[in-house]
Amino acid sequence: MYSGERAFVPTEDGQIEIKTIPESKVIKSISSQNYFEANNLFMPLFWYITTRGIAMTTPVEVAVDPGSMYFYMGEKAAERDLKANKKVEVLTVPERLVASIAYTGPYSEANFLVAENKLRQWLEEQSSYKSVGSARIIYWDSPTTPDSKKRAEVHISITEQN
Repeated sequence: MYSGERAFVPTEDGQIEIKTIPESKVIKSISSQNYFEANNLFMPLFWYITTRGIAMTTPVEVAVDPGSMYFYMGEKAAERDLKANKKVEVLTVPERLVASIAYTGPYSEANFLVAENKLRQWLEEQSSYKSVGSARIIYWDSPTTPDSKKRAEVHISITEQN
């Protein structure tokens, strides 16, 4: 069941922006493979929340290489003493400053790479920011949403330069 809670506000489609992602409690599944080659990282997280009565929130976040997937915990779940298991870690992700680019379309490696390249090119033109990590994918919609309506973002953590 979807709670309607969002961990942060989505970036507008086609836009690039700098935003702060708040500190968040998340659950995480991991693969030793690239995300796009990995077996399903979604199901261990889905079963974790389902068997504990935790409502689904948005977005879902993905690290690409190696592959890992994060579910953000809603306010009620974040207050609970959740324990890790063999397939799912429970952790707190610190506040992050990111450059974000949003797009609509299939959740594919090709779309991710196009968006990542646009964002990295934009960052190279900005003298006030420096990238400090790998790109991550943010998925806002269910896998059952038609591809033409799926909303996603690419985030790159950054620091401000003086």
